[in-house]
Amino acid sequence: MLMHNDDFTTMDFVIEVLERFFKKNRSEATQLMLEVHQKGLAEVAQLSRDLAETKIAEVDAYCKLHRQPLQLSAEPT
Repeated sequence: MLMHNDDFTTMDFVIEVLERFFKKNRSEATQLMLEVHQKGLAEVAQLSRDLAETKIAEVDAYCKLHRQPLQLSAEPT
């Protein structure tokens, strides 16, 4: 599962999503957030297709609730 950079989502919100939905500790979440910011995307999890689609829907709903445009995508491995 990939997380994509955008020019609007705050770094703190990205860290919060990584901690809340992907069970990353603060250090891991910060490192991943920086990778997304610097490289444009980062792999945040390796999940089955069904679980990835569910996780994307959960995160998307959370982002909409908080008016953040953060995007995730599932890529076959």
